[in-house]
Amino acid sequence: MELKKFLEDMNNGKTVEANSEELLYCGYLTQEALKITMKINNEYHTQEEIQELFAQLTGQPVNKTLEVIPPFHTDCGKNIHLGENVFINAGCKMQDQGGIYIGDKVLIGHNVVFATLNHDENPEIRGALHPKPIVVGDKTWIGSNSTILSGVTIGKGAIIAAGAVVTKDVPDNTVVGGVPAKLIKKIDIDKQE
Repeated sequence: MELKKFLEDMNNGKTVEANSEELLYCGYLTQEALKITMKINNEYHTQEEIQELFAQLTGQPVNKTLEVIPPFHTDCGKNIHLGENVFINAGCKMQDQGGIYIGDKVLIGHNVVFATLNHDENPEIRGALHPKPIVVGDKTWIGSNSTILSGVTIGKGAIIAAGAVVTKDVPDNTVVGGVPAKLIKKIDIDKQE
């Protein structure tokens, strides 16, 4: 299988059947990602060196405004898309087969999990995987120990409270928190300017 075809299938939400060619390719990409994340996580690197390693990990250019505090973990890497001025704090985990799209000026706290795959509900085919993207809008702050689940879009300027489990879309300029995350309040932009 070629990377282009794999990403096309994932980005179109194609089910990954157990013991399929796609699942074998997931395993191959995991091994490639482990090699690069081991370098990121087990040696000291300047931010410029981390940016270079992220470019290898994602297979695409990474802008010079990316800042990452290791450790960082992913089991794919090739479907991570980062905007400008993104900050990723220590312990972030991205399961990105379904696609993770991070906007500009996004802050990601310690130990945040992005999970773009779900297993099938039917126990007879539980090994099947269903990819759906996660989209994070510009100027979003995702608090420590949050989990963002597949298919979720987080609006611009939103705040995800620490420890939240986000199962549904989050509107622009809102604060959500809890398990599952619920609206806490709307952010009044006019008051802050």
